[in-house]
Amino acid sequence: MTDDTKQTEAIDRDARRWATICHLVALVGLLGNGIGFLLGPLVVWLLKREDHPFIDEQGKEAVNFQITVFIAFVISVLLALVIIGFGLLLIVLLAAVVFPIIGAIKANEGEHFKYPVSIRFIK
Repeated sequence: MTDDTKQTEAIDRDARRWATICHLVALVGLLGNGIGFLLGPLVVWLLKREDHPFIDEQGKEAVNFQITVFIAFVISVLLALVIIGFGLLLIVLLAAVVFPIIGAIKANEGEHFKYPVSIRFIK
């Protein structure tokens, strides 16, 4: 048995499911009321973080990334006032969709996923 298989088996199905939800709920929130992309992962993480260390870890990652996306979005909108922010805004929106999907897939497989462009506000 490989180390990856042992690691995945060590994290039970329920913990992987909730860790996956921490990442995916941001996408649902992104399509919803506009701030749900941040509130969704935060609520799931706060409710389930005590259940398993993997949920706690992945929930923190999801929340930190969404805070980073929010800050980058605000900066992009401000820079769009002087034209240069439109490209950055497109990149931020693309990252806000793609990275949570990758995170959800990795969490579902039991892998410890870290967002590559995320400020660690919550440690």
